[in-house]
Amino acid sequence: MGLWARYNKLLEAQPLLTKACTSLVGFTAGDVLAQNFVEKEGAYDPMRTLRLGSFGFLIHGTTGHYFYGFLDSKMPGTKPVTVASKVVIDQVFWNPIFGCMFFGFLNFAEGKSMADLTQKLNQDLKTAVMGSWAVWVPAHTVNFAFIPPSQRLLYINTIQIGYNIFLSFLGNKKVEGDEEKKE
Repeated sequence: MGLWARYNKLLEAQPLLTKACTSLVGFTAGDVLAQNFVEKEGAYDPMRTLRLGSFGFLIHGTTGHYFYGFLDSKMPGTKPVTVASKVVIDQVFWNPIFGCMFFGFLNFAEGKSMADLTQKLNQDLKTAVMGSWAVWVPAHTVNFAFIPPSQRLLYINTIQIGYNIFLSFLGNKKVEGDEEKKE
């Protein structure tokens, strides 16, 4: 049995776990690429990769499974108006919620305070949401029009690897004023 057939068999038998593991791989790969080929400053931080991979496994894969399953159950089909509606719902509602979950998870995984999270959201959430539009509006148009619902998270995670380079950088970017607080 080939890799694709095994993946589909796992997806059918244990969809939540399979999607969580797929997201673990996507977020881990994105951070490894970000640290080694984009940022290239300082030593590789395995704990950072662990935090990003954990987010993928615990949050992205699981919430994506339920969110996209809910969206597909309420808005079945691939008519242009349905696809456009799903993209709008994803980007106007889910995208900012996802950004809050992402920054919140990293914030608390690093042992930071609620005040730190608020500062991070004020500084970077708008950038994350607007940066998302450039990638996810066209990607989700393809997703909702052509990708079978059971394969949506795999498709998303494939694109997410590249997008995670941006998210990893943004999620680990110092908040303005952090340096002053330490001194």
